[in-house]
Amino acid sequence: MSNSQHSFSRREGLLAAAALGGLMVAPRAWAADPPRGFQEHYVARGAHRLYVRDYPGTGPAFVMLHGFPDNCRIYEELAPLLSIAGRRVVTFDFLGFGASDKPQGYPYSFAQQLEDVAVVIDALRLEEVVPVGHDAGGPAAINYAVRNRKRVAGLVLLNCYYADSDVRSFPDFIELCSNPRTRLLARAMMADPKQAEYLFGFQQGLLRENMTPSIRDKFDKKLQPIIASNFTQTPSAMPAFLAMTGDAYANLAENTRQLKELASFDKPVKLVWGKWDKYLNIPVAKDIAAHFPNAVLTELEAEHWPQYDLPVDVARAMLN
Repeated sequence: MSNSQHSFSRREGLLAAAALGGLMVAPRAWAADPPRGFQEHYVARGAHRLYVRDYPGTGPAFVMLHGFPDNCRIYEELAPLLSIAGRRVVTFDFLGFGASDKPQGYPYSFAQQLEDVAVVIDALRLEEVVPVGHDAGGPAAINYAVRNRKRVAGLVLLNCYYADSDVRSFPDFIELCSNPRTRLLARAMMADPKQAEYLFGFQQGLLRENMTPSIRDKFDKKLQPIIASNFTQTPSAMPAFLAMTGDAYANLAENTRQLKELASFDKPVKLVWGKWDKYLNIPVAKDIAAHFPNAVLTELEAEHWPQYDLPVDVARAMLN
């Protein structure tokens, strides 16, 4: 496992601490000098590697899972705030995405992603964790928590989905790639760079409709480049993206059969939701929450990525 150090400034740390106000729980050793960023690791995943960012703090560690077509950078606004507050934070790229290896012909799937979570937690020797799932990272976060109850202290969900329901709705582009009736057409279209660019642009236009000017500006300048980098880099995340979307309906069906397992999960579940999300919206959040006995929903004036739109508010909800 190799690593390197990245830092954020002392000024950024102090501003974050002030924003979190009374929720500061930093250890005494950090009172004069906040933690300075994260360690980079490459964790072995069989013959391949997973890229990991490890922010200093104490446990239980937040282990943050991205969806598609994102990568772990969607947490780079939120993770330092939680670390400043004294909590260890681990973010990583699933195999096939971001800076993790992208083996050609690999059978990417939701089962593989669930195993990725276990590999990272074991490699870092994390004794107790709080999985955090966003978007398509929700199923892995929930399933890891439910299947490893002695190792988890709770669960945090951000604008994600789990099982099928009357209120569940994928974004139009994701539905095109996931639905068994249209996914072959989607694959054919995505093989043409111009058509792929058009589809991404069409979906992003729909997402931008509900954004305030400040959130739209952050999306255009920061989030959109993160998403685009998954596909402009070489090798691209496109094979993993198409495999994961192609596995989405089967995963929905499997998770639907497992819904009864959620009723006996007695750890705290915090749902922190951007209420302007037109797809994974508040009804989706309430539907997921209804399956857990100890779920609390916090609604925020944010879009699909509340951890980027309102990182201080999300951190406060997670730590409260």
